[in-house]
Amino acid sequence: MGYYKRHIFFCVNDRGCNADRPCCAQCGSQEMRDYAKAKIKGMGLSGQGNIRVNQAGCLDRCEEGPACVVYPEGTWYTFIDESDVDEIIESHLVNGKIVDRLLI
Repeated sequence: MGYYKRHIFFCVNDRGCNADRPCCAQCGSQEMRDYAKAKIKGMGLSGQGNIRVNQAGCLDRCEEGPACVVYPEGTWYTFIDESDVDEIIESHLVNGKIVDRLLI
């Protein structure tokens, strides 16, 4: 087993408003990452042997985003709001069940 049971990376890349491609930051990804990090910490599930929430630069799934990826499975998700992030946390990060409706 790795240092963390599961590790989720949220793309928070910002290309600016005049970019040729969309970017996750323009879709609220930083706020959703901050929300997920606080929720995991509040649930007592952060730290070694548990769950780690990180931000990432461009994950190159721009047209499908906002995007996040869960390891060790390598499962890619998109999300809209806190209820989507809650479902990823409860179903996948905590219980190991993939959230099919949010898969990229």
